[in-house]
Amino acid sequence: MADSSPSPTHFLVLVANRDATSLGTADIAHARDMTGGAAPVTLSEGEAVEIPCPAPGTGDMPHIAPLREEFSRRHLDAIVVSAHGRRKRLLVADMDSTIVDCETLDDLARHAGIGERIAEITRRSMNGEMDFEAALRERVGLLRGMPATLLEAAWRDVRLNPGALELVRTMRKHGAHTALVSGGFTFFTSRVAEKCGFDEQHANTLLIEEGHLTGKVGQPILGPDAKLAHLRRLVQGGGLHMGQAMAVGDGANDLAMLREAGLGIAFHAKPAVRNAIAAQVNHTTLRTPLFAQGYAAADFVA
Repeated sequence: MADSSPSPTHFLVLVANRDATSLGTADIAHARDMTGGAAPVTLSEGEAVEIPCPAPGTGDMPHIAPLREEFSRRHLDAIVVSAHGRRKRLLVADMDSTIVDCETLDDLARHAGIGERIAEITRRSMNGEMDFEAALRERVGLLRGMPATLLEAAWRDVRLNPGALELVRTMRKHGAHTALVSGGFTFFTSRVAEKCGFDEQHANTLLIEEGHLTGKVGQPILGPDAKLAHLRRLVQGGGLHMGQAMAVGDGANDLAMLREAGLGIAFHAKPAVRNAIAAQVNHTTLRTPLFAQGYAAADFVA
């Protein structure tokens, strides 16, 4: 006899920080009790499961914030996604503190000997306490006259965040278009995009004259509005609708695109971003956006 049970409308995806814990049967049972969820499907043994469940705030299913708080105590990320259109056909990702583990402008400033001055401005900007463009101009202005060779020194410090390669390459393998869209600089995004395999990259340009930084940024500045514009352009140009897009970022300048994308993920984000975005990765890696789309670890491209 054919299965007559209704198709799930949503999935609760639980992912464990494998350096801190393991996803166990007790965690899964607790999640099912909290959500009234159906039988779980393992996506990665001891790391990730998906549990069919009702929409947040309906029936026995709580809203996402209590779920996230409950499982955060166990170093687990909890994300609720719609069952409809789970696998996205477009990825738009921020670079600094998202695809890479640092703020490249802060690293550049550190090599210039003014790291603390610029890092504080970065912190305020990324938490939405300062206008992005004004903060960028102020920070870059402090680098005026510095040798451009500092860019190479800063590049040597850049490391990809765990799961970055898997995220980009897996989505590309399954037909998604991938774009790195950063408020940082093309010197770094061009290299990160090549290393990860992004289809395209967009960022700001540091102006250099006679081997030294001029303290100015090429126009126009790529800020929050430009990130959103790139998302919209890529959706339209790809013949997609916004529900087929995923955006990943951590700072206040990512908020507009995170809000508009079909799935916007706040990745180890600043408080202002966590307060605004429901889907959050706070404990785990860039593997989690793949699990959220229903990919099993066996499907990942390393």
